[in-house]
Amino acid sequence: MRVAVIGAGIVGVTTAYELAADGHEVSVFERRGSVASETSFANAGVLAPGYVTPWAAPGMPLKVLSHLLSRHAPVRLGGWSTLAMAPWLWRWWRACRTPVWRANRERMHRLARYSRERMDGLTQSLRLEYEQSRGYMVLLRSDVELVQSRAGLKLLAEIGVGFELLEAARCRLIEPGLNPDTPLRAAIHLPQDGAGNCRQFAHLIKAEAQRLGARFIFERTVRSISGGAPARVRLNDGEERFDAVVVCAGVESTALLAPLGLKLPLAAVHGYSVTAPLRLDDGLPERGPRAALMDERYKVAISRLGQRVRVAGSAEIGGSLQRFDERAVSTLYRVLDDWFPGSARLAEAQRWKGARPMLPDGPPVLGASGQPGIWLNLGHGSSGWALACGSARVLADVLVGRPAAIELGGLGVERLR
Repeated sequence: MRVAVIGAGIVGVTTAYELAADGHEVSVFERRGSVASETSFANAGVLAPGYVTPWAAPGMPLKVLSHLLSRHAPVRLGGWSTLAMAPWLWRWWRACRTPVWRANRERMHRLARYSRERMDGLTQSLRLEYEQSRGYMVLLRSDVELVQSRAGLKLLAEIGVGFELLEAARCRLIEPGLNPDTPLRAAIHLPQDGAGNCRQFAHLIKAEAQRLGARFIFERTVRSISGGAPARVRLNDGEERFDAVVVCAGVESTALLAPLGLKLPLAAVHGYSVTAPLRLDDGLPERGPRAALMDERYKVAISRLGQRVRVAGSAEIGGSLQRFDERAVSTLYRVLDDWFPGSARLAEAQRWKGARPMLPDGPPVLGASGQPGIWLNLGHGSSGWALACGSARVLADVLVGRPAAIELGGLGVERLR
């Protein structure tokens, strides 16, 4: 089959690879000059399937409201533009009900677990070498946070995720660079999870897809698509026809799908990161992280990526990519300084802001769109890196009518109608 993939973020690139590996003639259209140039560029890099969960969860609306006036809030409003998201927020609020959340969390975990298996399989079979670290700790600063973690630990046990609840002393043995002056009550340690460089992985998978015959067309904006036999992709300078079109264009997908009568409740929830080289050449013991950590209070991740450290977090509802909220950036610096003071060359830091394409209930949309020839692989939110490889394999299977390796109930577009 001739298949077009629209978008070359981590979801689009992995989709292109899986389709090319199945023998399809694949063309990828990307408006930027390279793969992983937007939301996939500098994300946290955390790969922890047990912590892939819907943002729409019981108690979240009250938590969001309580954070609004805090300087170091993990959730922020992006100004007056947030008003336009009122319909999305209404659907998100309804999805916070416990039965809905439980169903969506199970769906996301099932996909995340499969995705990690697929990623590990590709890494080994293709001999991919990219920055990655093994081990993930969720840091709990206080007794209150420890008590609040109990429900999550019970859920991790129910779904079969291996973890340990560690006292502070053992945490510091695993991560000796942790600042002894910052209060640490305990930590949840997941030794089989970790972090990886999403952008590096995307470039490696792109090269493998090209080796299999996929073509990548950069700096080309898709103006519209239409279903049928064949399906059509319209560009500024003409039109191309395909047996199938797979939409992986993140938040920009809404503009392509709306003319087809498919109005997905897809919105941008922005995240921030700061990446800086570690101090490794001043004769002092290494002070940075060995693997990946999450500060539970501020919902900020600290990841070791080769000789660099990345601090990522914040959920900005509304706003724009062009405007940096300096309060969000200052929170990242604060958390890094709390746990690993002086560990990074902050004068050389790279700041980033990305638009996570989020659906109000949490899981992505995979499979047929309802329009002939148009397929969907989008809405992964902040979990795109953790879900990409599994989503791509699922899409490649269902596109040709093969049974997927996992149960797909609740991951189709019909749940959003």
